[in-house]
Amino acid sequence: MKVKLQSYRWLWMPLLAFLLTRLGVAGVAHFATPIMADSSVPPYHIRPDNTLLDVFGSRWDSGFYLSIAEGGYQYENVSLPSVAFFPLYPMLIRAVSAVTGDGLAAGLLVSNLALLGAVILLYRLAGEEWGQETGDRSVWYLLIFPAAFFGSAIYTESLFLLLSIAALYLARKGHWWAAGLVGILAAMTRLVGVIVAPMLALEWLQRRRSGRKTGMNETAPDQGEKRLPGWSDLLATLLAPIGTLAYMLYLQWLMGDPLGFMRASQAWARQPRSPLETVGELFVTPLQGWGRAIADGALPLDNWVDFSFVLFFILLGIVLLVQKRWSEAGFVLLGVILPFSSGLLMSQRRYMWVLFPAFILLARWGKNTWVDRAIFVFSLLGLGLFTAMYANWYWVG
Repeated sequence: MKVKLQSYRWLWMPLLAFLLTRLGVAGVAHFATPIMADSSVPPYHIRPDNTLLDVFGSRWDSGFYLSIAEGGYQYENVSLPSVAFFPLYPMLIRAVSAVTGDGLAAGLLVSNLALLGAVILLYRLAGEEWGQETGDRSVWYLLIFPAAFFGSAIYTESLFLLLSIAALYLARKGHWWAAGLVGILAAMTRLVGVIVAPMLALEWLQRRRSGRKTGMNETAPDQGEKRLPGWSDLLATLLAPIGTLAYMLYLQWLMGDPLGFMRASQAWARQPRSPLETVGELFVTPLQGWGRAIADGALPLDNWVDFSFVLFFILLGIVLLVQKRWSEAGFVLLGVILPFSSGLLMSQRRYMWVLFPAFILLARWGKNTWVDRAIFVFSLLGLGLFTAMYANWYWVG
């Protein structure tokens, strides 16, 4: 029995971690709503009769995804055009709602099943290269990250995680064209999905170089990672932007503006800008001076929290680069730079959560007991705090 359980660890361990962390997140959200006072933002409630459905289905961007799934894109005579949101996730909600009869329930089902699939694949990806314990820690660290509650809400994070992890996993198994097709889906999920292409291209380059050093034969039968990737495989790695192009063509047909998603994002004050300018705003001396601002609690702490997450993931990306983990480093660093170039620090902690190679790196470090404990303590504290705030309409990402 023990041997049989061990052989299926790739399935039951991520499932167990998923269930335990989701129960914890749900518990915090449920009990935080009557304890904490609502924020100053006028809340709306899609399901006031059910706390958990309401919390994870009717906060902030969730309403846009449900609106798109149920009634299509809105872009004329609206202050916040929904074309800023990419189409794959609401398409899946619409498809599943045909079965559930309820768009909100469908959205929660899509998100949580995608998250479960993502952690199963993450375990396989990390465990097959670094061992069972690293696979375990990768899953736990991802699921207890301070912004991990977004994976159970009607947001695209869990779907993007599933697709980006799947793309790299398929590439490492030698299924380059399948990886490229998954990359297309990732790019249809969110704008940052285009970084799947450089991740796969760098993986191709690294495997080709290492394969030549070990004498692999490009014409050998396909044996997964043992086969030297060919030039046609390189073409497959570059497919991801097709997903972005498909959405642009749709917007051209819908509203005559293929860049409508970028123009719509300006309604949220998101527009291309140098990250240095964004950071510079943090260090502008307050009118009352730094000392008084700190004493009065007048600093924009929310922006500083997001900035600390950005710095941390840049550091992890650089470490991966130094370790010559090119594809993983590229994904992390580009995954930081692209959203950080949108002109706002807002939401960066949520954007950082999908950069899965960082969690594998942390899991490798986590073999040190003190590092492991530190990650667990800080992650759980952050997850509990941010979940409680999110449940009560405080902006946390």
